[in-house]
Amino acid sequence: MSVPQFGTPEPGRDYPDRPAAFAIVERDGKIALVRVTFEGGGSRTDLPGGGIDPGETAEQAAVRECGEEAGLAVETGEVVTRADHFFVNEKGASRNTRGLFLAGRLIGEDPTLKTEDDHALVWVDPFEALIRLDRESHVWALACWLRMKARG
Repeated sequence: MSVPQFGTPEPGRDYPDRPAAFAIVERDGKIALVRVTFEGGGSRTDLPGGGIDPGETAEQAAVRECGEEAGLAVETGEVVTRADHFFVNEKGASRNTRGLFLAGRLIGEDPTLKTEDDHALVWVDPFEALIRLDRESHVWALACWLRMKARG
């Protein structure tokens, strides 16, 4: 299976690979998103997740990131899809995010896990999430998850 590549690289900019893991977490028919607010103004909306640290599995990273970003205690399930994305963050750092997207099962909310003050948890309808998500790779992953769910 080929991995889709999203985003358009800026000429002359280096995009080092950054393995990352994200979770698609559902509660009462809504999907967990995180809104990242920038110091200089503006924001971005993502699925919870982020970079895989050295010595960590993708599953461990997704669980950790859900806690740090959104205060969610989750377990990971099956792989939904993979998707890569040329990405420049609000601080100007560029990466080719090599994303693994996993189904997540909500265990509960635990505010003591949350460490990233610029991230806020938002629960939205999955179809609204398709519109609100900023990264095309996250939209792709959510669409793949919706198809998996619909097909049982």
